[in-house]
Amino acid sequence: MIYLDNAATGGFKPASVQSAVLASMRMCANPGRSGHRLSLALAEHVLACRNLLSELFDGYGYERVVFTRSCTEALNYAILGTLKQGDHVVVTAFEHNSVIRPLEHLKKTAGVEYDVAPLSENGKCSPEAIAALVKENTRAVCVTSASNVTGETPDLPAIRKLLPERVLFFADGAQGAGHVAISMRKSGIDALALAGHKGLHAIQGAGALLFSERLSPEPVLFGGTGSESFNPDMPAFYPDRLESGTISYPAVCSLFEGALVVKSRRAEGAKELLRMTAALSSALKALPAYRAYFSPNPCGIAAFSHERIPSEELAGILSERFDIAVRGGLHCAPLAHKALGTFPDGLVRASFSPYQSMREVNALVGALKKIGA
Repeated sequence: MIYLDNAATGGFKPASVQSAVLASMRMCANPGRSGHRLSLALAEHVLACRNLLSELFDGYGYERVVFTRSCTEALNYAILGTLKQGDHVVVTAFEHNSVIRPLEHLKKTAGVEYDVAPLSENGKCSPEAIAALVKENTRAVCVTSASNVTGETPDLPAIRKLLPERVLFFADGAQGAGHVAISMRKSGIDALALAGHKGLHAIQGAGALLFSERLSPEPVLFGGTGSESFNPDMPAFYPDRLESGTISYPAVCSLFEGALVVKSRRAEGAKELLRMTAALSSALKALPAYRAYFSPNPCGIAAFSHERIPSEELAGILSERFDIAVRGGLHCAPLAHKALGTFPDGLVRASFSPYQSMREVNALVGALKKIGA
């Protein structure tokens, strides 16, 4: 199989990540929940991962790195744990349902309102359009680090610069983290949600929320933390306040090793993804039946349509006839497709890995030609 669905889950895991996960399963204990040597040793490694993520994303210290099962869970922690009745939020048309659905829930249950900043004519996020929607009661602005449909990477520092100081700035790092440089401090990001299993090379079940000292999220889940067991309430300090239940140590180990890989070769990987998406963009221009909805980008995302074949049918043809894995449909981002004019059919999305090469691009182009140019 030629796997081109890396924006959903990275299909290739570096050897160091695979080895770390296997090793973690040979040392089976609960990190920090007991006083014996193995539990304490695992807790030290969990702490090392918190420190590494804080360093990699220019965060606010290990105590403000909370492990989650996914980027979705991290976004829910930030959104549901922060917003209150009467608050207003600004999002962009690129936002994933991991942002929109929690906001819809708060809209129905707590009266939280939100507005959607439109895309510009060339399909980009305008910092001015986002800032224009800020109101007196705007509590937060939430912007993706990279669109999971087009690969567009909004200018986070430019957006933050136009926002009032009082407004919190949330970033969905699902697609951008690991591919583009993200500095929480330089970009003024108060909450950064991460999906470890995509650009950070970790396994599924590895997510994290990094947040600034301006943010004090309330717990969304309640349970054991291993600390203050005498207290019927969740601990008042982080990360324990948001981490109830057992941490997935194999997931943390994979995230630690994946972050080390990103630290050493992110720029190299981004260069390869730019090259591959540029090549596919150029090839599609010579195939009149296809239309590209992406520009060359460092996240490896390339969405396109066929003038006659619906996106999910085309994705099925690529899978069944050519053994090429892509994704059709709306990609959990219906607002983006409405803005692009591709709703409700959606687009075919091919998403590349920095460990792939022009071989995969050429295979996809060859298949598209055979399907019908």
